[in-house]
Amino acid sequence: MDITQRKISRIARQAQRYTNGSLMKLGVGSTEYECIQIIRRNEGASQSFLREQLHVDKAAVARMIASLEKKGLITRQRDEQDKRTNHIYTTEKAQEIRADKMGAESMYYEWLLEGYSPEELAPFLEVLDKLYEKSRAERHADYQNFKAWLARKNHPNSPEEG
Repeated sequence: MDITQRKISRIARQAQRYTNGSLMKLGVGSTEYECIQIIRRNEGASQSFLREQLHVDKAAVARMIASLEKKGLITRQRDEQDKRTNHIYTTEKAQEIRADKMGAESMYYEWLLEGYSPEELAPFLEVLDKLYEKSRAERHADYQNFKAWLARKNHPNSPEEG
């Protein structure tokens, strides 16, 4: 039984809805923002790499790249060895969009926590830090501990043994 009642996900989803609205005012959709983030972490990425990361078809990523380039958020540079390949880079404007999004998200969480005393927040933030670190470490371990836990529970979503 999930004693959290998925409240962490629900809170994050509400913050995401607010920040997505902020992005839309800047003319950027949530998938476009995700694409920008992938490019930012992988400057010089190719369209095929983006297609794999975003799990979209070739035409969809081509349209998104064209749209982002038209908005001045990315640039493309032709590969000198393989003229069919473009390397994609974020612009300063894309970095500003990221800062705007992070600022909106931070303000939402600041508002959410307003009215709680430091004494009330301290244990909550301590547990939150521990949850975050455990989740982050698990992601870096490709969720192996979680998958093993699911298997021990005979959960239907546990990975099949090869």
